[in-house]
Amino acid sequence: MENTFLSPTKGLIKFDQLINEIRDFIQEDSQSFYSVIIGSDSQTKKINGQPEIDFVTAVVVHRKGKGARYFWTKEREHRMYVLQEKIRQETAMSVELAGHLVPELRKVVPVSTYDFEIHVDVGPVGPTREMIKEVVGWVTGMGYTVKTKPDSYGASSVADKYT
Repeated sequence: MENTFLSPTKGLIKFDQLINEIRDFIQEDSQSFYSVIIGSDSQTKKINGQPEIDFVTAVVVHRKGKGARYFWTKEREHRMYVLQEKIRQETAMSVELAGHLVPELRKVVPVSTYDFEIHVDVGPVGPTREMIKEVVGWVTGMGYTVKTKPDSYGASSVADKYT
């Protein structure tokens, strides 16, 4: 995995450093329980009349009741997406990162100390409501726990902050 991530506390880090940062944060308070969350969001704009879309994927490590750390990465594409394509691409990015992160995290952090979730930017209100079954089925079919709006803060708050 070649992605680089930005952290408000650590700056620019590579994927292997991300795993170590998550491990270290969890080890700081091993008596707490954690949620490790991946969520993606996107924003479309036009620059000089040309379409541009930023996809942001966030990794959040939530120490239940005691704060969190997060990391994010951004990819930019120069094309237009319809809403359904954007949601599918966001979900694909989260699932792909989970496929790399989860096995590495399991090597260094006991699974009993955290829950793993993928947060998707769809909800029961608004234009994405028709995609809930598709997206939730996809993510759960990959073996992950999925959260939708209003509980999908990894996508709708953290990743959204950097789109």
